[in-house]
Amino acid sequence: MSDDEKYMHRCIQLARNGRQNAKPNPMVGAVIVSADGRIIGEGYHVRCGEGHAEVNAFASVRSEDEALLPGSTIYVSLEPCSHYGKTPPCADLIIKKGVRRVVVGCIDEFAEVQGRGIRKLREAGIEVEVGVLEKECKHLNRRFFTFHREKRPFIILKWAQTANGFLDDHFKPIQISSDFTKMLSHKLRAEEDAILVGRVTNEREHPQLTVRDWKGQNPKRLVIDHSHPLNLDSLHAHNIQSLIVEGGAKTLQSFMEKGLWDELRIETNLSITVTDGTRAPQVPADSIVIGCHVYGNNQIIIYGRNQQELHPTSESPT
Repeated sequence: MSDDEKYMHRCIQLARNGRQNAKPNPMVGAVIVSADGRIIGEGYHVRCGEGHAEVNAFASVRSEDEALLPGSTIYVSLEPCSHYGKTPPCADLIIKKGVRRVVVGCIDEFAEVQGRGIRKLREAGIEVEVGVLEKECKHLNRRFFTFHREKRPFIILKWAQTANGFLDDHFKPIQISSDFTKMLSHKLRAEEDAILVGRVTNEREHPQLTVRDWKGQNPKRLVIDHSHPLNLDSLHAHNIQSLIVEGGAKTLQSFMEKGLWDELRIETNLSITVTDGTRAPQVPADSIVIGCHVYGNNQIIIYGRNQQELHPTSESPT
C-alpha cells in the first residue's frame, strides 16, 4: 500500500463518522500530512450546514505546525467544493492555506462541482492528483451520487429467507432473523431515509418499520399498491437519497423487473427449512456479490449492480 492510499484510507475512516448528520451532503474526510510524513490535521464533515472536512482539518492544525502547511499535502476523499453554499468554497481555503499538493479520492458528480474545484486548484499552481482509492471513495457516497446522477433514491431491496428459499411458512409469517440480525436491520433503517412495503405485507404483518433496537431517526414510511404507485420524482423532490424496500415477493420482484435497485441484502437462516410458502425472489443476473457476513445461523449476502448493465426503466413499481 502506498502512502497516498494509506492516508486516503484514513480519510474514508473519518468520513464515515458523518453518516448520520452530514445528510443530505456527502460524507467527506480530510487529512493533512507534512513533508516529513506526519499527520498535522484531520477532519470530517460533521453536520450539514457546518464546516466541511477541509475546514475542520485546517482548524485542527496546531499553531506551531502552521508553518509546515506550504510543504504539506491535504488528502480529501471527495473533490473540494468550488461554489458558495451554506459555507464558502473549500478550494479557495486550500489555496489560501498554500499547501503544496492535494490528493483527491474521487470527483464530485454534483452539478455545482464536477471538476471545478480541481480545476481551480490547478490554476492556482497546486499539484493535484485524482483517483486514489477512487472505487472505495465512490462506494462511500453511492447514495449521494445515485441521487444526483439518476434523480432518484439509492434503492436497497432487502428480505429474509429460509435455508431452502422461502419467505414464510405455508404463507404465514415466520421468525427468520435472529435478535442480532434484527438489530442490524434497525441499524440500516437508521442510516437510510425511507422504507417501503407493499399493501399485502402491510395488511398481513402490520410492520412498524421503525428503529427500535438502534439509536437514530425512523425512516419515512411508505406503502404502495396499484392505486398508489411509487413516485420517484416526488422522493427526489423531497431530498430522499435512499430507500429500503422490505416488501413481499411481488413488490420486490416488480422493482427487479424494472431494474430499479442498486443493492440487495439477503438474509438466510441456514437452520430453518419449510415445505411450502412464498418463494423468495431470484437474484438478478446482473448482480455481483460485494459482501458476505455470517452471524451464528444467519448469513447476510450483499449484492451490487454490474455497472455495465443497462440503466433502469423509468416506469415505477406498484
